[in-house]
Amino acid sequence: MSLLAGKLGIVFGVANKRSIAWAIAQAWHKAGARLAFTYQGERLKDNVEELAGTFGADTLILPCDVTKDEDIATVFNTVGEKFGKLHLLLHSVAFAPKDALEGRFVNTSREAFRLSHDVSAYSLVALARAAEPLMTEGGSIVAMSYYGAEKVVPHYNVMGVAKAALEASTRYLAYDLGPKKIRVNCISAGPVNTLAARGISGFSEMLKHYEAHAPLKRNVIPEELGATGTFLASEGAAAITGQVLYVDCGYQIMGM
Repeated sequence: MSLLAGKLGIVFGVANKRSIAWAIAQAWHKAGARLAFTYQGERLKDNVEELAGTFGADTLILPCDVTKDEDIATVFNTVGEKFGKLHLLLHSVAFAPKDALEGRFVNTSREAFRLSHDVSAYSLVALARAAEPLMTEGGSIVAMSYYGAEKVVPHYNVMGVAKAALEASTRYLAYDLGPKKIRVNCISAGPVNTLAARGISGFSEMLKHYEAHAPLKRNVIPEELGATGTFLASEGAAAITGQVLYVDCGYQIMGM
């Protein structure tokens, strides 16, 4: 029997075929889940429609700006009408202004700090709150983080601080939602060549550094993140919540 047979989920954060969100969505679909997708802005609409359409012409695809409560409400009202309930939610959404990812963190503007935390961290709280009434049979919420939440990664700057807030939010949400059998976890992925990652200065050097220093002497591949996402969504992870799982070929354990 497929691990996620009969499960209903929604995926936030697909930008293109290289997105980690797409890798996890493919794995969830292969494991038997039926999924809905959102996209942010007209620029990404065609990409998401093309990819999600491969799961079937009737796949639910909705616009959503996670900084707008009315967009979130519309998405979950529509999902409720179409699915009736929800079991899975993937949060793979993050943003910081490009100039905030260059230079010194101390020069981060108030607006860049506010916006990066709104999109990258508070959105998880808002989505979890909206999903809770639909997760009547329990559920699994998975968010994407990165090592820059724990240690300084040059040029990651305010995004690292926002990811730290995301990880802390995961723990508090896990506590609040646990009585309803809703689990909330983060995957902290090693560097992957995504649209967002290419906006980080020195990203190609980062890939080489990870490959040289990680115990497995290589970088993680999207399919491995999909497999971890499927595990966290499945009954195999029924007793795991509030955790950050590092999927980075072991890089996180290294001191030097």
